[in-house]
Amino acid sequence: MTKVLFRYYSDVLEDDVVETMWAEIIDDQKGLYKLDSIPFYGPMISCGDVFKATFDEVEEMLVFNEVFEFSGNSVIQIIIMNENFDKEILRKRLLEYGCESEGVNDKYFVVDIPSEIDYLEVKKMLEEFESKALIQFAEPVLSNQHFNDINIHNFNS
Repeated sequence: MTKVLFRYYSDVLEDDVVETMWAEIIDDQKGLYKLDSIPFYGPMISCGDVFKATFDEVEEMLVFNEVFEFSGNSVIQIIIMNENFDKEILRKRLLEYGCESEGVNDKYFVVDIPSEIDYLEVKKMLEEFESKALIQFAEPVLSNQHFNDINIHNFNS
C-alpha cells in the first residue's frame, strides 16, 4: 500500500481540494495503482478503480494522473440534516447491504457502493431517510452499472 495525492475541484466545498488516499500498488514501473479509499469530496474516481500516478518531486509523493480502469463501484456522499439523528444507524444499515463508509465528521460521510450491489435497493433506503429530513445525499460518482440499475427500474415502472 502507498499514499497518493489527489488535487481536484470539489463541488461540495466549492473549492480546490488536496486529498491523500491509500492505494494498492499494481505495477510500480507502469505507475498503476488501485484505490483503497473512499474519496471524501468528489474526484471522479471510486474505491477499486485502477489509476495512473507519477512521483512528483515538489510534492515528494505520488500524484494522481488519470483513471486507467473503472471498477464499477460508486461513491455516495451523505450529510446529516437532523442533529438528533445518529449517523451510525445509517452506516450500519449500509454495511448490511455490503457498503462500507468513512466518516469525515459527525455530519458528513461517504459510502462505497460495490459494483455487485443492487444500487436501487440502497437508493430506496437513502430516499426513505431523506424523505424524513434526516439526511441529504449526492451521487458524485455513479458507475454505469448502478446508473443502469436505476434507469431499468424507471423504464419498467
